Amino acid sequence: MPEKLYTTGEVAKIFGVSYATVKKWAYSGKIKYIKTPGGKYRYPESEIKRLLGEAPKGRVAI
Repeated sequence: MPEKLYTTGEVAKIFGVSYATVKKWAYSGKIKYIKTPGGKYRYPESEIKRLLGEAPKGRVAI
């Protein structure tokens, strides 16, 4: 079964940050992403879990 992929907006909501912040994380390599043929960014569930495991509860500062 393929891994669940999240949109930039969904990731922003999970971490309580802005859409722009998630894009900055992607550009800087702090979060891995998959770019669709249509140019959309998708974030694997494993990356979300990895960052949640490194982060304290609540807001995330990366």
